[in-house]
Amino acid sequence: MTDPNQPNQPNRLNGPDRPNRSTGPNRSNRSTGPDRPGRPTGPGRPSGPDSPDRSADPSQPNRTDDPYSPIGTDHPDHLSEPGRPPHPYYQELEFLTQEEVPVRFAVRYGEDHRPPGRAGVLARRVVLGAGWSVLQYRLTASAQGDPHAYGLLEREVAAAVALERRYGQQKFGAVFARIVGFDLTAAEPFVLYRPPGGRPLTEWAGRLGAEDQERITGQLAMAVRLLGDLDLVHRAVAPDTVRWDGSRVRLCEPYAAVRAGEAREPFGGAPWASPEQRAGAGIADPRDDLWSVAHLAYYLLSGRPDRGEGPPADLADYRRLAALGQSGLFSPRAAERPHPAELMRLLHVPDPLATGVGTADPLGRWRAEYDLQIARKHSLRAGNGPGAAERPDPDPAGRDIPGPRTPRVSLLGRIFGGGDDPGRPAEPVPPASPPEPQTRSRMCPHCLLPVEYDERLLVTIDAKGNRIPLDLSGERRPGHVADALRKAYHLCPHTVDGDEEHELPVPYLTTGEPLSVALVGSSSVGKTHLLAAMLGEVELGGLEPYGLKCRPLNPEAHRTYLRERVQSLKDGRQLGRTGQQTFARFADGLLVSAGGATPRPVVFFDLAGEDLAQDGEVGRFLMGVDAFVFVLDPLRALRLPSLDPLREQSGLRRRDLGDEAFTTVLNRIPRQRGGLVAAPAALAVNKSDLVRFEPSVDRWLGRSLPGRHDPAALRDESRDAYAFLAHHASAAWLKPFDDCADCTLHFVAATGGQARGDRFPHGARPRRVLAPLLSLFAMCGLLPGAEPGEGIAR
Repeated sequence: MTDPNQPNQPNRLNGPDRPNRSTGPNRSNRSTGPDRPGRPTGPGRPSGPDSPDRSADPSQPNRTDDPYSPIGTDHPDHLSEPGRPPHPYYQELEFLTQEEVPVRFAVRYGEDHRPPGRAGVLARRVVLGAGWSVLQYRLTASAQGDPHAYGLLEREVAAAVALERRYGQQKFGAVFARIVGFDLTAAEPFVLYRPPGGRPLTEWAGRLGAEDQERITGQLAMAVRLLGDLDLVHRAVAPDTVRWDGSRVRLCEPYAAVRAGEAREPFGGAPWASPEQRAGAGIADPRDDLWSVAHLAYYLLSGRPDRGEGPPADLADYRRLAALGQSGLFSPRAAERPHPAELMRLLHVPDPLATGVGTADPLGRWRAEYDLQIARKHSLRAGNGPGAAERPDPDPAGRDIPGPRTPRVSLLGRIFGGGDDPGRPAEPVPPASPPEPQTRSRMCPHCLLPVEYDERLLVTIDAKGNRIPLDLSGERRPGHVADALRKAYHLCPHTVDGDEEHELPVPYLTTGEPLSVALVGSSSVGKTHLLAAMLGEVELGGLEPYGLKCRPLNPEAHRTYLRERVQSLKDGRQLGRTGQQTFARFADGLLVSAGGATPRPVVFFDLAGEDLAQDGEVGRFLMGVDAFVFVLDPLRALRLPSLDPLREQSGLRRRDLGDEAFTTVLNRIPRQRGGLVAAPAALAVNKSDLVRFEPSVDRWLGRSLPGRHDPAALRDESRDAYAFLAHHASAAWLKPFDDCADCTLHFVAATGGQARGDRFPHGARPRRVLAPLLSLFAMCGLLPGAEPGEGIAR
C-alpha cells in the first residue's frame, strides 16, 4: 500500500485546492490522513538524536538552543499559516502540545520499522522544521479493526501526558520518555517522543562499577515512586527498555502502562515481569515494577538474568543485594514487597515528592467546598437547616414527602401504592402466585394517572403500528399465556379526545415496582448517544458483575431500539437528533432483577432538549419521574481554551447561565423538606473525552468501572467532578447537585470521539457510561449490596 507519509509522495496538504483551515485541535474537517498527524502534548522541543538530556530552564522557556523548551506556536519553525510547497515533496505535520495547543511544522519522514512488543504500530524518525528529530509511533490503518489496539495507544498517550504535565519541568522528570505531541483523531493516530539518549542496559551488563549500579537501581526506584503517585504501573521495565547514558536512566515509552488498581492483564516475560503480572492475576500494583527493578539490580551485578520465579538461588552470594533481599523485594507477591518510598529510603535516595514538588492541588479548595455542600444537604434533610421547621404543602400529585434518612420508596409507589410505608413495620409478603398478574394500581408514566390491569384492554401492535385486541380467554396453556403477555401491551384507559392514544407494556403493570429515569439536557448535549451507549453496555452484560439481570420490558420494542440506536452507534454512525414530541413516550425499557427477586420495570425517557427547556404539556410527565440523569456538555460549560476551536466549528457558545433544560426541569419537579428535590439524580459530564487529559478527568475516564458497588469510589469521583466543574465552569452548571438531595457526579463519554460527517472515524468507544445508572440504582434500592440512598456518601 502506498504510504502518503513517505518522502517520495507528493504533498497533499498544501496543494492548490487546499482550503485555509484553523489550527484547532478538535476541528472535524481537518485532513485526517497520516500525513497530517494531528496534535501533540510535548513538554519541550525535541532534542536531536544524540543530544543529551538537560533539564528545562523555566526562566527562558523558548530558547531555541534548549532541548527542553516547549514546542509551541512561538517556535521559530512553527508554521502559523500553511504555505506554498517549495517542492513536490514538502509536507506538514500538525499536532497538539501537552497543553493541547495546536502546532504545525514542515516535516520529513524516515523509514518505517516495527518496534518490538507493539503489535500494529510502526515507528520512524521524523524531522520537524529546520532539523528537530523526534520519534513517531503510529497505529496503522490495518490494525484499527481491533478496538483494543486503539485503546492501547490512547492509554499510552494519556500516561505520557500525565507524566509530562506533572514532572516535565522537573530535573528528575528526565527518567521518563518525553512526549512531544500526538494526534488521536488522524486516520493513523500517532504519538511523538524525543529520541532517547544513552544505550540499553543490555549493553552495560557486566561493565558497570558498583557506584553506577547503585545509581541505576536508585533512579529506577524513584521512577516507580513517581509513577505510583500518578497511579500508574509501567510494566515494561527490562534491560532492553531501560537506557543509561552514564549519569541517568531513562525508561521507554509507557506503551504498556496501566492504572494501579485495575485488573492485571498478562504481559511480559520472565524474569523481568513478576509472576502475578505474567499470569494476569489480581490487580495492578506499583510494586509490580519493583520486581523488575530487583531483577535488573541482580542482572547488573551478576551479569546474567535469573529464572524469575522468586529470589535468585545465589542471592546470598551478593552482599550488595543483601538489604534488598531482606526487604522482600524479590518476593513473587507484590503485597510482600516494600513500597517504592520505603525502597528509596533503604537505598538512601532522596524522595522528590517528600518536599511537595509537583503536588500542589489546584482543585483543593473546591474539593473542600464539596464536603461543605454535602454537610449542608445532610443538615437540611435532617431538619436542622433553614426552612426545615415548616413542612411544605403536600405534593400536587398527592405524594407523601419523605422524612429524614428514610429508606427511599419509588415515587410511583408513594402515589398509588405498592411501596412500604417507611413509618410502619413491614408487613409479611405472601408468596406470589406466578400465573396470576398483580392487580395493584400503577401510575401511567405518560399521563400520571393510575392504571388497573384489565384483560379487556390488552392489545398487540403490528409492524404498521395498528393496535390489535388480544383475547386470551380461550387459551388454557399457561406457558402460551405467559409468552403472549410478555409481548403484549395494555391500553391506558385515560386517553381522551384530542390526546394521543398510548399504551404500556404488560410487564410494567404485572411485575415489581416501576422505576422511571429521564435524561435531561439541552439539544446536542449527547443524551441520545449516552442512552444508546448505556443500553448497549447493558446488552453486553455490563450489569451482571453487580448482581443484576436484565430482560427487555417488551421484546419487539427493545429489538427495534437495539437495531436503530445501539447497533448504529456500535457501527460508528452518529445518531440523529431526537425530534420534538407532542406526547412524552419512553425510549426503551428493561426488567431488572437482583438475586432472584421480582423484576422491576425500568423505563428511560429521552426527550428533545427543546421539549425539556419549555415548560409545556409535553413535560408534565416529569412530575412523576423517579430519577434523573442530567447530561452536561463541556463545550457549553467549561472555560477551557482548548475547547474554543471546536466551539467555533460547531457554532456552540459557552453559557455561564447553565443549561436551560436543567433549570426548567428542576423548577418543575417536587421538593422535599429543606427545599431539596426528592428524586435522586446523577450529573453526567458527557463528552469527557474532549478533556480527557485534565488530571481529574484522566483519573476516572482512564479506568474501567469496578466490578462491585464501591460507595467510597463513588464519593471520590463525585468530589473530583464537582471540583473540576466548580473550577472550570460557572456555579449555574452545578444546579442539579445543589438542588437534589441525592446527586452523584460522573465523567462519562458516550462515543469516545468526535464525529466527522455522520461517522466516528475510529468507532464509538463508550467510557464509564453505566456509572450514572448504577448510582441511581443504588439510591433507588435496586442494586444489591447498596442501601437505598447510598448513591452518595453522607
